[in-house]
Amino acid sequence: MKKTLTLCLLLLSSILFVSAQVKSPDEFLGYELGTHFTPHYKVADYFRQTALASSKNVKLIEYGKTNEGRPLMVAVISSPENISKIEQIRNNNLSLATGKSSGIDLASQPGILWLSYNVHGNEANSTETSMKMLYNLVSGTNQPANEWLKNTVVVIDPCLNPDGRDRYVNYFNSVVGSKPNSDPSSREHIEPWPGGRPNHYYFDLNRDWAWQTQLESKQRLNLYNQWMPQVHVDFHEQSYNDPYYFAPAAEPVHQDITPWQKSFQIVVGKNNAKYFDAQGWQYFTKERFDLLYPSYGDTYPLYNGAIGMTYEQGGIRAGLSVVTNDGDTLTLKDRIAHHYTTGMSTLEVTSLNHTKLLDEYKKYFQQELTTSPGVYKSYIIKPTNLSRLKKLAELLTKNKIEFAFGGDKGGRGYDYDTQKEENFIIGRNDLIVNLQQSRAVLANVLLEPQTVVTDSNTYDITAWALPYVYGLKAYASKESIKGKYSSMQDAEIISNDLDKPLAWLFGWGTGEDAQVLSALQKEGIKVRQADQAFSVAGKDYSAGTLIVLRVENEKTVKTLRDKVVKIAKEVGKPVQAITSGFVDKGKDFGSSVYPILKQPKIAIVSGSEVSSLAFGEVWYYIEHDLGLSPVIINARDLNNLDINKVNTVILPDGSYTSFIDEGLKGWINRGGKLILMEDAIESVLDKKGFDIKRKEAVVKKDEKPEPSKLLFKDKDRDDYENSIPGAIYKINMDASHPFAYGLGKNYYSLKTDRKIYEPLTKGWNVGQLSDKSLMAGVVGKKAREELKTGLLIGVQDSGRGSIVYLANDPLFRNFWEGGKTLFGNIIFCSY
Repeated sequence: MKKTLTLCLLLLSSILFVSAQVKSPDEFLGYELGTHFTPHYKVADYFRQTALASSKNVKLIEYGKTNEGRPLMVAVISSPENISKIEQIRNNNLSLATGKSSGIDLASQPGILWLSYNVHGNEANSTETSMKMLYNLVSGTNQPANEWLKNTVVVIDPCLNPDGRDRYVNYFNSVVGSKPNSDPSSREHIEPWPGGRPNHYYFDLNRDWAWQTQLESKQRLNLYNQWMPQVHVDFHEQSYNDPYYFAPAAEPVHQDITPWQKSFQIVVGKNNAKYFDAQGWQYFTKERFDLLYPSYGDTYPLYNGAIGMTYEQGGIRAGLSVVTNDGDTLTLKDRIAHHYTTGMSTLEVTSLNHTKLLDEYKKYFQQELTTSPGVYKSYIIKPTNLSRLKKLAELLTKNKIEFAFGGDKGGRGYDYDTQKEENFIIGRNDLIVNLQQSRAVLANVLLEPQTVVTDSNTYDITAWALPYVYGLKAYASKESIKGKYSSMQDAEIISNDLDKPLAWLFGWGTGEDAQVLSALQKEGIKVRQADQAFSVAGKDYSAGTLIVLRVENEKTVKTLRDKVVKIAKEVGKPVQAITSGFVDKGKDFGSSVYPILKQPKIAIVSGSEVSSLAFGEVWYYIEHDLGLSPVIINARDLNNLDINKVNTVILPDGSYTSFIDEGLKGWINRGGKLILMEDAIESVLDKKGFDIKRKEAVVKKDEKPEPSKLLFKDKDRDDYENSIPGAIYKINMDASHPFAYGLGKNYYSLKTDRKIYEPLTKGWNVGQLSDKSLMAGVVGKKAREELKTGLLIGVQDSGRGSIVYLANDPLFRNFWEGGKTLFGNIIFCSY
């Protein structure tokens, strides 16, 4: 009996042991890694199973879900001793990041290496590599890794963009044959629109680190800021014809990136090169991928004290196997091997230099408390638009940047608008960012009026100063100025809360105001808008003010007052109740200058003719910012619109020339509003009924073209004289036009191309450039000449409808808050 019991116990324990063993990806998936693309649910299951089987080495954190409900997770991996005290390690590390740490023994404190995979969904090798990394770090079979983990914590995020990756993987798996076809012209290598690169709403998540507009970014950055690693690697793929790229990075490198951060990139690069050289693998460094734009997966960590790096494997659309231009065959197994090698190499360097990394990390934050980066010590942002100032405060808070409000002194500083040194007085609601803080570098990078660009051949935009982005008056001061209050002084939500007022008034000028209007219209409430400024009951109201007349609405809307008050509270917008329409200044409420706003019924054009990123910006804004449900149509449907079902059509950046026909023109004439954005304008040039014309560069009579100055050694570089990678321009607005409500005489816009138009001869020239419009960013000499004057925002009447021309993107990456005000005006205004 005892022998039988003992045998049973031994058998049970052996079963439990086998079931708890760490399985390799091949064993778990049932196929060799690199022979199939693995869908996200299987990747998530593998990480969960591995964490369960090796709980002494792994802590799994599921930190959120995507828009489509897929799990977001990281695996925190280290030695059993470190995992047993992982919270202490994390808290000690955060203490180092405050610049005020003391008593932490750096020799016994592990460093933190964070590995981010697959931020772009169709760069699909990265997630496959993450499973191989996980297995080799926790299985115990890799002896060097076991040693490195004694002084290093590794955080693996297997997929930053599961929705986009599954879009690619599902497509590929649905079209690949029993054997992969290596011919690059085969359909398995040609993704349909919109491709797997972006997330659910077609946003590039590798441009969203600082702005955190997207669900995945918000959740990930919340976790990232709870760990603050010393080293961060962002794994990517590029064209399958390119060799591997790893740091050190190319110029331009932002001036606030420290000599230590740059030198350690070289240390890592040399170690990577050692392993690639041993295998005969090709690679390049110091080209193409710079360190300037603050919202990348390498720059954002760098501006937060880490060593941030991008690794790029050739492989976009390579499938399981592809023949390159050189005649070589690149396989998914090859791509996994390369990413795995740089991942392990970086772990090795991090471990071998862990004390030095921690010491420099500690010094980085200590210096931020004592020495301001850059030229300025303080930034003062005025509450010229209180709602947008609140939005700015929210962004700073998400990025752990400290700020305060108000003060009792004046000062002197660089005026962002006049671009001169000016005196200023600090008001109660002025937002003040003092750079004596642990996030000083990030704050300075986001707020500095002019970013120093050492090389024009940059990968992204060159200007993003937040006061311009938010359309707020601001000063950059060389004085150290601190605010007195922790919060702003806010207005009451409900003012003069009367049971039966004549009307309720809402201000206008921000995204929240558009939310209020949308919510009121959803309830069937008629909303009027003031076309002119007025004063009533001793208070001034600007043009654009929303007016809800009680008697006009209460016959058709039950519990009108309750609904108005509820909407005001939910959105957080002040509402003023008034008892008389007899105004002190301006026109009385019975005047025609208070038209009823038509409820927009919106369609957005999608499809292969459209930039997927541009479409995503509009789709996301309409759904998330306005709370509306747009109809998504194809370009071929443009000539079959029903004005009773759709009264507003948006054509995002794209090419629609063959789809602009009489049917669309008839719909406009019946009262439709057509909004043409960026290159969509090019599709209507020279078409009857569209008055817009390109402004061409002026060529002087008998002027001969200048000989080319381009040297052969610079053949791969941009033509600087004609380049404009992304600069901020001040657009002069017709302040009386409804498009300018909440913006006034000026609107700061990002310009990313040289296209500009002649002022309309029939219509409204709402936004134009002058020869002093350039505010910040890199613009080549010829491009600067072409953009001295011309039209960027215009609208023409057409029958009972209108055509809106938007040469710039007001919704750029969904963080350009001033542009949201403009676009909300365009959507809702009665013109």
